[in-house]
Amino acid sequence: MTPKEIRRKIRKGEITTNTAGMCNGYAQANLVILPKKYAYDFLLFASRNPTSCPLLEVLDEGSRYTKYMADHADIATDIPKYRIYKKGILVEEVTDISGYWQENFVAFLIGCSFSFEGELLDAQVPVRHIEQGRNVPMFLTNIACEPAGVFHGNMVVSMRPIPCHQVVRAVTATAAMPKVHGAPIHIGSPELIGIQDITKPDFGDSVEFVAGDVPVFWPCGVTPQAAIMAAKPELAITHAPGHMFITDVRNSVLKN
Repeated sequence: MTPKEIRRKIRKGEITTNTAGMCNGYAQANLVILPKKYAYDFLLFASRNPTSCPLLEVLDEGSRYTKYMADHADIATDIPKYRIYKKGILVEEVTDISGYWQENFVAFLIGCSFSFEGELLDAQVPVRHIEQGRNVPMFLTNIACEPAGVFHGNMVVSMRPIPCHQVVRAVTATAAMPKVHGAPIHIGSPELIGIQDITKPDFGDSVEFVAGDVPVFWPCGVTPQAAIMAAKPELAITHAPGHMFITDVRNSVLKN
């Protein structure tokens, strides 16, 4: 199915699962929605932390509809699952945020590592969570983000077990796509970045390693959710981890 057809099914509630592996070849995006008074601070936070928060599109104040990453898609209905935060606390997960919409909202679409997984597969690098039908595991690290205004906190990373002999190939494939997080931030030794148990992710699902696999960590677009929990705005809306906005833009357009 095309991205537009997938979004139509999501809007109807026919797809509520994570979007890993969907519409291979097309970019996926993270979502952050904030009241306007926080928009500049978040824009500055994203610009100071471009590997974690590579901006793909910023919608006009009050607009629910994309212009550049998809043709008039509704970001209030076209994502499988959303998270509602109030004063930094996750209060609800929903499949439609129309009832929460405010005219002072500003929405941000941020590059997602699901976009480069097609490049990994094309390079014949296995993607274990897709093989196992799971969401990608994501971890909160001890790597501090550059603060901006009210937003601060540590980086979240996504982890993929990569066969040792293919790590260089994985790095090369993803480094060519800086608009969707680019090269890994860390390879091996999860404890060095504050991860104590690789089998217990903070977000997403645990995945099984195959003999010879090495954990490889990429900056992750769930980082803004950690920053939102630290900043505690009165209301913020994000995608649920792994439940992304599927764009009409091909990954090849986002290279370099």
